Amino acid sequence: MSTLLIVFGFLCIVLGLICSLGSPIPWLGRLPGDIHIVRPGYSIYVPLTTSLLISVVVSMLLSFFRAFR
Repeated sequence: MSTLLIVFGFLCIVLGLICSLGSPIPWLGRLPGDIHIVRPGYSIYVPLTTSLLISVVVSMLLSFFRAFR
């Protein structure tokens, strides 16, 4: 379990560096279903569809790795 957590932490760091240093994914965060409300004085952003998409991709990757364990 500790090795899995170390690998997962390393992957999070690598993905964070890629996202911050590289060009962002242009469609991520602008999907249909993402809510963005702009009013004078404040702005609210709720990425519902983006969160669901990321959750499905992570779940598929974890089930793929679990199958070969």
